[in-house]
Amino acid sequence: MNLLREAETALCPANEPNAEVPNGAAGHYLLGLIYRYTGRRTCAVDHFMQALAIDPLLWAAYEELCILGAAEEASECFNDAAAFRVQQQQLSESSSQNLTIGTECQSLPSSMALGSGDTSPRHSKQLHANNTRETLSHPHGTVMVAGHPPIGGPSNISQYYTPPAVTQLSGVAPPPLCRNAQLYLNAIGGDGYTKSNVNAVIQAPRRKFVDEGKLRKVSGRLFSDSGTRRSTRLSGEAAANTNSNASQLGGNGANHFSAKSLGGLSSSSSKTNSAVLRSVTLRRGQSWANENFDEGRRSQIFYDSCADNTVTTSSMSALADGKCLEQDKMGCGISAHDSRLASGIREFLGLLRTLGEGYRLSCLYRSQEALEVYLRLSQHQFNTGWVLSQVGKAHFELVDYFEADRFFDLARRVSPYTLEGMDIYSTVLYHLEEEMKLSYLAQELISVDRLSPQAWCAMGNCYSLQKDHETAVKNFQRAVHVDSRFAYAHTLCGHEYVALEDFENGIKCYQSALQVDERHYNAWYGLGVVYLRQEKFEFAEHHFRKAFHINPCSSVLMCYLGMALHSLKRDEEALEIMEKAISADKKNPLPMYQKANILSSLERFDEALKELEQLKEYAPRESSVYALMGKIYKRLNVHEKAMFYFGIALDLKPPAADVATIKSAMEKLYLPDELEDTL
Repeated sequence: MNLLREAETALCPANEPNAEVPNGAAGHYLLGLIYRYTGRRTCAVDHFMQALAIDPLLWAAYEELCILGAAEEASECFNDAAAFRVQQQQLSESSSQNLTIGTECQSLPSSMALGSGDTSPRHSKQLHANNTRETLSHPHGTVMVAGHPPIGGPSNISQYYTPPAVTQLSGVAPPPLCRNAQLYLNAIGGDGYTKSNVNAVIQAPRRKFVDEGKLRKVSGRLFSDSGTRRSTRLSGEAAANTNSNASQLGGNGANHFSAKSLGGLSSSSSKTNSAVLRSVTLRRGQSWANENFDEGRRSQIFYDSCADNTVTTSSMSALADGKCLEQDKMGCGISAHDSRLASGIREFLGLLRTLGEGYRLSCLYRSQEALEVYLRLSQHQFNTGWVLSQVGKAHFELVDYFEADRFFDLARRVSPYTLEGMDIYSTVLYHLEEEMKLSYLAQELISVDRLSPQAWCAMGNCYSLQKDHETAVKNFQRAVHVDSRFAYAHTLCGHEYVALEDFENGIKCYQSALQVDERHYNAWYGLGVVYLRQEKFEFAEHHFRKAFHINPCSSVLMCYLGMALHSLKRDEEALEIMEKAISADKKNPLPMYQKANILSSLERFDEALKELEQLKEYAPRESSVYALMGKIYKRLNVHEKAMFYFGIALDLKPPAADVATIKSAMEKLYLPDELEDTL
């Protein structure tokens, strides 16, 4: 809602200056975003660091630190100490989870010994109907039992479910796996199921076995009842239903659900009672649906013992023995689980180290180093949409548009609905003058999300490529309207205003981009270009230096800084920066041309011609190269070669302004330089 002041007040109340930030790492992260959006960079960095210290897996906090240029090396953030903190957090959550389950198990014997009060058949039916709804209506095809992981799901799902609150237990045993299997079987019209049939039915996807409207009414009456809770009625219900369940289901074979499977436990069978305990205290991570029905018969839960109204001493002794044995097995399982957890955490943090270091270097515009880091990823991790998009951005910053196009195209294929980085991709296609691909990309992004700034940036670049700058401005303004914090949209809008020679609005757009992100070097570059064209060379040098300080590896920024220095008559500094620009990108013809131009102004013609001869190999169809060679030969009074190179420059169809300049030079070819200056 962009109510940043209200958000800050909610997280840091003014009347409680020393209050702890709520919700730990997430609270510090939100507060960091607020400080970043309000221009308080130091405070933002501090809170992002605190969020990362509390939760080393909070990738978004590290990402924000990288954007602000304040991130430590990934090896420092995602190190062994971070792995230890994550492991301790997971173990503490696991121990509290096990404690809750243990409390449930300890409350079971007392609930078994409850008295057998009379209950009406009507309430018994309501209870059965409600149990059916709880047991059979899980949307993912697994049976959900209150307080326990889903049956038939993955074996490690118990790490993530949240135990019920203590107030919900009320001293009652956890509900059984199939405590109303009779109603279940009647609903699907079958009886006499074997253990394999039942196992298959339990794991089957949800079907409307029972009229859900009736279940809603029944459950509503049940939960609105303010009388005695379920825990005081179980014994009487079990006794009332035992005979009817037995008559409906028939025999007591080993491979069938018996009446005791639904309504009662034999108090004289210690083996059954031991199996009952095993059904409740399952080993961590073990799926209930895969347990052996002959040995354990998971439907025989502690509720059923109420059918006999008593719990014998031998039964309780058998339960205690089974509990000790099961706890030993559970301890071994937890130890193995902890080992796997530690190994998984180390592996995951190793992946974050690689991704984080690559992203950090990319945000520092050390693109070549970032590419080398990303190439260390496995093939499975490298061929993901996010990584491919980051590789495409790195090639874009290296002015390698063909490779950037290739990787962005791969990212689109892998993740066609991801919009991150597509604004950069549209600029790549703009530089490559791929009009058809750019138009298709813009239409695709609009169809994916009309409210994304990336889509309207692509549309604006499409119109800009067609030289329709007014329509391009409208599209970039729409991108700004959709997301005013999208700095690149402000910058692209400024470029279009400059193309229309509306320098005032162009400057406003660039300044708006810098208010969003002061490290957005493109906006500093845009301001430098405007001041250079306005011949405000001091301002131009200042803004180019700002951009160069943010992105010290850009050959283009070095070149423009050299041009500003040359305009200030600081030619030696200009030549030095041009040499650096050529070394940074040998394929970029612009610094080579500007170096030749500076040498020509210093009357070092031989060196200038040598540079231009090399430049012809990189840009054989660049008219300005031949025009400059013509000027140099004219200064050397080699008129034939001067005319020859002026002619080649005209044949290459230069822009209209350059055509007029070249023709004027050809007309004044035989005039002395002094006389030419007076004319």
